[in-house]
Amino acid sequence: MADALLAIFAFAVGSIPFGLVVGRLFFSTDIRAQGSGNIGAMNALRSLGKRGAAAVLLLDAAKGALPVLLAAHFGRGDAVQAVAALAAVLGHCFSPWLAFNGGKGVATMLGATLALSPAAVAVAIAGWLLGALVLTPYSSVGSMLAGLLVVPSLWLFTRSAWETLYGAAVALLIVYRHRENIERLRAGVENPIPFLKGRGAPKK
Repeated sequence: MADALLAIFAFAVGSIPFGLVVGRLFFSTDIRAQGSGNIGAMNALRSLGKRGAAAVLLLDAAKGALPVLLAAHFGRGDAVQAVAALAAVLGHCFSPWLAFNGGKGVATMLGATLALSPAAVAVAIAGWLLGALVLTPYSSVGSMLAGLLVVPSLWLFTRSAWETLYGAAVALLIVYRHRENIERLRAGVENPIPFLKGRGAPKK
């Protein structure tokens, strides 16, 4: 029962749409009506600026880490921690506060993975930097690469089947949530990171 309650708590915390909350409370802006309409940190950067984006990024990551840290604090094993991590990401992506819609799950995944394995999240962040800043100017490419790298890095650093299964599930989820970005990348009209617009402005 306690483990089930922890999973429910993780989903509930993950479902808090901090992009929407920060935009409305501090910028009088509905982030869903700006830019891509997404509630994540990259659209916050486009809509709210650097400070707003930083706040959204940190809060979204924190809500991924918190349930995992609580599970570890109460002595729950890797299976419960992995379920809590996945529940938090699912809450972000399918928030009941947004009619079971939500963000792409990347920042929340990074926070949850950080709580499971700092070394694994370092690999994921390196993947994002490689995909979004070196190989392309697109955050979506970095995000999907980061998600995919979580799988082997969790296995390498934790040797936990449960945590690796969490990584696989969240990687598939992140790619699925980026399906519209994939279509835009194929069409050559994906939006670049704002400060990299000169490297990959969409064809319009």
